[in-house]
Amino acid sequence: GNLPQTNTRFSPLSRVAQRDRQGLFLPVPANHHRHRLPRLMLPQGAVKILKAERDRINGLVEQLKGFNPGTPEYKKLEAEVAKAQGDFNVTAQLQKKDFMDREASVYHDVFGDIEQAVARFAQEHGIAVVHRFDGDPVDSGDRNQVLRGITKPLVYYDRSIDITPDVLQLLNAGAVASAPGQPVSR
Repeated sequence: GNLPQTNTRFSPLSRVAQRDRQGLFLPVPANHHRHRLPRLMLPQGAVKILKAERDRINGLVEQLKGFNPGTPEYKKLEAEVAKAQGDFNVTAQLQKKDFMDREASVYHDVFGDIEQAVARFAQEHGIAVVHRFDGDPVDSGDRNQVLRGITKPLVYYDRSIDITPDVLQLLNAGAVASAPGQPVSR
């Protein structure tokens, strides 16, 4: 067949490359994803309201210390504190869930961009398969890392087929493929 022009790092026989699963998320390309960050921000008004309510509850707790336990005033204030803390916790949990939903959406978008950049690079270099791998060193003192290390699917790979730096370069350049062969600049 007629293969696209290949880089000398990738032979037409193997046509396999690697990309580090963490390497594309951790060094977030300079300006590539900045436009998505506002989606992760809590509205400033919501933050102020939560802080003000937290401060109000802390003030009530301090007032509670001035009453004798068991008195009607203590019981009334104690009930008010408990209700305020419960309401605060529910509001905070709902805002946390909303944040996590927005965060998942941003991750999904970023991962889509990474997939497009990987596909573009692979197509341009005649690479048939790109494996995700974990290139992080294993800390022998951390049981979870040791288990992760011994169960990772790739036991050995030639580091010269790691395309992570190349894909990062594409992402930093701001160009990803929206469809095979159709570059889009952001």
